[in-house]
Amino acid sequence: MYIDKSIKEYVMTTASGDPTPGGGSVSAVAGSLGSALTSMVYNLTKGKKAYDELDESTKKEMDENFKEIENSIEKLNNFVDEDTKAFDDVMKAFKMPKESEIERQKRTKAIQDGYKKALELPLDAAKECKKVLECQEVFAAYGNSNAITDVGVGALLAYTGLEGALLNVSINLNSIKDVDYREEKRNEVANLLKDGKDLKEKLMKKVYSRL
Repeated sequence: MYIDKSIKEYVMTTASGDPTPGGGSVSAVAGSLGSALTSMVYNLTKGKKAYDELDESTKKEMDENFKEIENSIEKLNNFVDEDTKAFDDVMKAFKMPKESEIERQKRTKAIQDGYKKALELPLDAAKECKKVLECQEVFAAYGNSNAITDVGVGALLAYTGLEGALLNVSINLNSIKDVDYREEKRNEVANLLKDGKDLKEKLMKKVYSRL
């Protein structure tokens, strides 16, 4: 599993001529690292004087968002490896027999189903990265001031994970013949991208204001 490799091993494997791990897996790594930095900021904030002086609702939000971030780390770590398998069904479908009309129809359907399955995984990864960006706001506003740049790097990484995952969704959408499904997903991609950019810009504005 790629997630169990050392950083150096993962980087060198990515740099090799092998098609995996690719952009989708690396995007999940970026999202996971962004989440991890946010978790670090929480751990550097909780128990400190500035944290103790926060109102109870803000403390509760920070505590709850930390738990969400921890869940996101686990999910995005799973995406690191699952992304490399997402295209397997498509490749298997291309190898199906196509001598008769019935075989060709079955093969075409299997290919289309494979592409849909392949794009759903990075779409879920992008949604998870958006959740991370949403959770980061309270840390940008009230996290340990000595770690505010870590909030910023975490936000940039979470956004990179989001947009990178959506690139993988978009390229697979080009192969989908179902017009209604394709347009539905393209609208979803556009909305996620817009929301992600807005969240990232809002977070970075808050980060820079606290430098």
